[in-house]
Amino acid sequence: MIPIASPILTSNQIRGFWASWGGWALDGMDSFVYALVLVPSLRELLPNSGIAATKANIGHYGGLLFALFLIGWGLAFLWGPVGDKFGRVRTLMLTIVWYSVFTLLSAFVANVWQLAVLRLLAGIGIGGEWAMGGTFVAEAWPEHRRRMGAGYMHTGYYVGIFLAALANYAIGSHYGWRAMFIVGGAPALFLAWIRYGVAEPVAWKKKESVLRSWEIWRPFATLFSPQWRRRTILNSLFMLASITGLWAGTVYVPAAITTLAEAGGRIGPQAAQLASWGVMLVSFATILGCLAMPWLAETTGRRGALALFFALMVIFIALTFGKVFYFGAGALPWFFVCLFFLGFGGANFAVYTLWLPEQYPTECRASAFAFSTSFARFGGAGITFLVGSGVRRFGSLGAPVAMTSIAFAIGLLLIPFGAETRGRSLPS
Repeated sequence: MIPIASPILTSNQIRGFWASWGGWALDGMDSFVYALVLVPSLRELLPNSGIAATKANIGHYGGLLFALFLIGWGLAFLWGPVGDKFGRVRTLMLTIVWYSVFTLLSAFVANVWQLAVLRLLAGIGIGGEWAMGGTFVAEAWPEHRRRMGAGYMHTGYYVGIFLAALANYAIGSHYGWRAMFIVGGAPALFLAWIRYGVAEPVAWKKKESVLRSWEIWRPFATLFSPQWRRRTILNSLFMLASITGLWAGTVYVPAAITTLAEAGGRIGPQAAQLASWGVMLVSFATILGCLAMPWLAETTGRRGALALFFALMVIFIALTFGKVFYFGAGALPWFFVCLFFLGFGGANFAVYTLWLPEQYPTECRASAFAFSTSFARFGGAGITFLVGSGVRRFGSLGAPVAMTSIAFAIGLLLIPFGAETRGRSLPS
């Protein structure tokens, strides 16, 4: 039975869950629209910007724009103190309207630099939604349901990716990349439903009077106090490994499939549709991983669950992009097999939705979540730029993307030093 249907949960807990899940789903859809339209958008915008639309330039500038998007997501750590001071639900609404507006405006750009600025701004909103939604579910759901709530909530992002792939199959492949950005602006319509039906969690309300009197930056000072500093640094490093793997597990998947499809003589709409099927497969596998995460986290601990997902990413990033990608025109069937395991390993992000709120008290929980999941993206931006430069130098995305598996190997070495919170209640 699905836990959210149980009468044990209040209407606010149920509605709040769907608000967080829906916002995260629309967030996933929005953030992945660009990955799906990377090649066609740059083929049009690069010549408009005085740059030849060669494969090398598309790879280079695609990496640059992804890096700028990550910088924007990195700046999303600023939403944390806002959420701690003014409430989870209010801040959730602000993040959704922010990324919706800037994604919609991306449909009307005339050159690559305008798109770069808008993707940076959209990233600021997209990064904040996860922290607010995850914090809300952790605080609002009863202790015995909180683990399942975290796993179910995180499926939303990958349902959103699945929806983006469907939209690209039905809309993008026929009406072009600008139509996809228009679709990406739809989340703003979700605001009214949240505004008039979801109340702040009781845990935050109990400390509202104190938190309202705090200076806006005080939660960050708490994060780096001697008591919490080590956790904050380690969580950011774990997240850096996860961010690095995104480019192999999802972002470069459409471009890789498009390349392999074109090598086999499938061009235009056929290549776009195959890329959409590949993304849908990754999304489906990641959803399965998210559903398995609560059981894994209870059976092996939070560190054990993260280690399992990291190990899958080490193996299948290296195999998929370092070996299978170079099989040539006959690579697609094997590439799709590997994508399933990459997708399952991609559920490592769901561990943070459960684990991070368990490590910090209410007064700095949203800031801790936002900082750990966003600040690491500055490092990810640099790595992304290096991957893009590697694609340009090697003339192929295979080897540069395969090298991102190293980040997960380093993450595996650090996991034993993380704080194990299995069996502990959410701190007050």
